[in-house]
Amino acid sequence: MNSLFSLSSTRDATLKGFLFGASPDHISKLRSCASVSYPGKEFVYFKHQQSIPRSFPRLWSNGYSRSFASLSSFAESEGEDTHHQEISKAVEEAPGMAQAFNISPRTASAISVIIALAALVCPLFMTSLSQGLPLKTKILSYATLLFGFYMAWNIGANDVANAMGTSVGSGALTIRQAVMLAAVLEFSGAFLMGTHVTSTMQKGILLTNVFQGKDTLLFAGLLSCLAAAGTWLQVASYFGWPVSTTHCIVGSMVGFGMVYGGPGAVFWSSLAKVTLSWVISPVIGAMVSFIVYKCIRRFVYSATNPGKAAASVGPIVVFLGVAGVSFAAFPLSKSLPIALLQAIICGFAGAFLIYRIIRKQLGHLLNEELEAKPESTTSKNIGFLSNIAGPTGSQLEIVYGVFGYMQVVSACFMSFAHGGNDVSNAIGPLAAALSILHNGITGGLILIPNDVLAWGGFGIVAGVMMWGYRVISTIGKKITELTPTRGFAAEFAAATVVLCASKLGLPISATHTLVGAVMGVGFARGLNSVRAETVKQIVTSWVVTIPVGAFFAVVYTWILTKVFSFIL
Repeated sequence: MNSLFSLSSTRDATLKGFLFGASPDHISKLRSCASVSYPGKEFVYFKHQQSIPRSFPRLWSNGYSRSFASLSSFAESEGEDTHHQEISKAVEEAPGMAQAFNISPRTASAISVIIALAALVCPLFMTSLSQGLPLKTKILSYATLLFGFYMAWNIGANDVANAMGTSVGSGALTIRQAVMLAAVLEFSGAFLMGTHVTSTMQKGILLTNVFQGKDTLLFAGLLSCLAAAGTWLQVASYFGWPVSTTHCIVGSMVGFGMVYGGPGAVFWSSLAKVTLSWVISPVIGAMVSFIVYKCIRRFVYSATNPGKAAASVGPIVVFLGVAGVSFAAFPLSKSLPIALLQAIICGFAGAFLIYRIIRKQLGHLLNEELEAKPESTTSKNIGFLSNIAGPTGSQLEIVYGVFGYMQVVSACFMSFAHGGNDVSNAIGPLAAALSILHNGITGGLILIPNDVLAWGGFGIVAGVMMWGYRVISTIGKKITELTPTRGFAAEFAAATVVLCASKLGLPISATHTLVGAVMGVGFARGLNSVRAETVKQIVTSWVVTIPVGAFFAVVYTWILTKVFSFIL
């Protein structure tokens, strides 16, 4: 689905000012008109092809950069219960790369060709092919690196939505901004924080000793698992289904292990945990996001000054989120006190950053509201589950601005953490296959060279650039309509659940948790706010992930063993 800019009326002078560069003074004079011009039915949809200024690069510029309220306040001005109208027929459901990024088809094709050429040429200069190996081993190493790149490419295409999907859906970021940010942060996370050691069998699914003396079979199986998981991820990404990359790898290894190693080759308890996570992840995610969103409505929207309440709580929430991600996702030290101190420092840095952004971009609105006479409120009699109407006018601008900036900061940290964590789904089997090819089955830990980590990061970036917009569209737009407050509630809830579960050792999928969190926000607005057909498609893709991955792994292993019988 195309990213849209939704305006309440073509006659709204304030919105025109925001979009086409009016001065802050002019905007201020017209704000009184904007606060009452949200009829809820008069919308104009602009595709990215139109020349609409992007806002994120101007977050730290002087002057007024963007009003989130101006772009989507119709969604909240009547209590956030008014639904968007049906998307116009002119908007395609699956836009191409050119449409998603507002570039010409020729430019999109050129980018794709450059990425493909880089993927084919870069392995020739990696240490895995420059160790004085026989020609046959070099050729197989080259093919192995391409298999790993294919898996990493599909991780980028599918999993980038875990960090950026809600930010795009709420309007905090455009698809182009989200993809560019994700590309930089995913690569940085993969290269700087990616694990430098792995084991021959990833994820504790298969028993290594079953394949002793069967080096060729195990090598073929690992390549098949990468190809099988990549194939299913590519199918899911094409249709915009968010699936778990970990589950794809698990399903592929289970299929390979059962057929070529027997039932005793599989750790069935590990498979049971993965299956259990199908239920646990979305349910817990939905519950937490429901509570978070209701807290925002109860304690921010019903406050005497919602804008001031949002500005006050923003830095605190960002501190907790950034510190939690820093501590759980990529601890910088094995010493608990030092790791905790480093996480606190990162949290303070994030909180200070969001505080400065809020004061610089929204300070004039906050000062105006403080000078204004506060309106009477009946918040004392409002229940936690009450349907509370959202603020309007400049108060809504402040609330949306605060939560929009919070979303961007949290999305950046989650994207960085994702690159560091999930790159192992591609690099782990890749490094294990290279180790078997060069040294045989060792059964111990395998060191991962820096250039292999960078290779995995490049694969993720390539997938983000070329297909990342597809699943972002599903997470951000097709499950339920998102605004900055809804998007932040879903993202914060998902991150909290995943980080806590990872520390407790609970079987949690980040992808499933985020989907459940987005659904929870929709349920908080009413059951009809969640699109059942989209949810049905997503759940179906989850259920078939493991059997489909297993099937592909078996087929690919059979093919590769036949090929290797002639080569090796």
